[in-house]
Amino acid sequence: MQTNFTPSQLEDPRTAEIEAILRRCVHCGLCTAVCSTYVLDGDERDSPRGRIYLMKDMFEGEKAATAEVQYHVDRCLSCLSCMTTCPSGVDYMHLVDHARVYIAETGSRSWKDRAMRKLLASIVPYPERFRLALKLAPIGQPLVRLMQLVGLKELAAMVSLAPDVVPTPSKFGGAGTAATKGERRARVIMLAGCAQQVLRPEINDTTIRLLARRGVDVVIADGAGCCGALTHHLGMEADAHTQIKRNIDAWHKVMSRGEVDAIVINASGCGTTVKDYGAMLRHDPDYADKAALISALARDVTEFLAEYDLGAPLRYSSLRVAYHSACSMQHGQGLTDEPKLLLEKGGYSVVDVPEGHICCGSAGTYNILQPEMAERLKERKAENIRKARPDLVAAGNIGCITQLEGDIGVPIVHTIELLDWAYGGPIPRGLENLAKYMTDVPEPKRQVSDFIEA
Repeated sequence: MQTNFTPSQLEDPRTAEIEAILRRCVHCGLCTAVCSTYVLDGDERDSPRGRIYLMKDMFEGEKAATAEVQYHVDRCLSCLSCMTTCPSGVDYMHLVDHARVYIAETGSRSWKDRAMRKLLASIVPYPERFRLALKLAPIGQPLVRLMQLVGLKELAAMVSLAPDVVPTPSKFGGAGTAATKGERRARVIMLAGCAQQVLRPEINDTTIRLLARRGVDVVIADGAGCCGALTHHLGMEADAHTQIKRNIDAWHKVMSRGEVDAIVINASGCGTTVKDYGAMLRHDPDYADKAALISALARDVTEFLAEYDLGAPLRYSSLRVAYHSACSMQHGQGLTDEPKLLLEKGGYSVVDVPEGHICCGSAGTYNILQPEMAERLKERKAENIRKARPDLVAAGNIGCITQLEGDIGVPIVHTIELLDWAYGGPIPRGLENLAKYMTDVPEPKRQVSDFIEA
């Protein structure tokens, strides 16, 4: 793509990076076929190619973000399916990140939009605040229809997504180390996260239990918190960097006290962000090297387990599992085979979901800020899941689980919960009716020593 930045503009490192990204685009349009928003309405401005043109004009003109640019960039899910497909390697992820920051700095939003974004950024990344908000949500549920009628559709979506009952906090909540009782084979840091530990705390408990049973010490660092993804995708760069630096400092303290084999993350949206810390802070002289090291150590929990011998499962089943690959897993991190292979090794029959590259509509806070588009994508995903005729669904991201739970006709759980069940853990919440399809592997009545003398 031809660009028209002036030499003085290109002296700014951010602008120089934007130009380099834009120049890789060759207008081929292959991205439009896999764009989750374009496939719904066919609006070129809601395709990666169309948004690139809008962003290019905004950046080159150094003018305030127009309502049109803001509208169509806001409707981007950052699913990154376009990057998986792009033959030219356009770094759309960082381009739209720059655009969101620019829009936040120069654009003009309504008071309602500003208030909603501030509300989300002030509540969701903080587990105690988020837990309190969920407990208060039932008060607003009878008013959802009224909220929609008076134009508070985002608030209505947020209230509607709240669970009926807020789960009990995690058994392994707070900072500390879950030490293996067997021979220690690895030591990892686990990101406890924010929304996930409130919405489904058993995911963290299950991760720690499975790893500790298999010889892995799991450390949750004192001072670590939200990965920064939520504020980052809202264009709140300063807030995101504050959260990111807090995590880096907390994790480096743990690393200074002993070798760490990996930073394990069990929410793929968070994993994509942590793996990008190095790029996000590369111009920060105090954090560039530390951030790069963190990114190099970051692993999705299934990515870590795929390189680790779990041994034979203790249970086997006839359950048919549809694996829903979150966009942040398959496009953001390029992990397409590892979760499915682990499930198959755990004894499950795994099937793919048709149109697996299309987003479910969760995308962080997208299903709150863009509820109509998110609802249409959810319905499309639910229909495709039903086509696969599974007994249940496995996913690696809390956003997808929350978005799809209750709307697909079968239970949905985290991949790690199914693995833990297969390797000796308890029945995951919501799968009690499927327990009859899981059978314990019988203990052998005789050992090798019964046949062979030393």
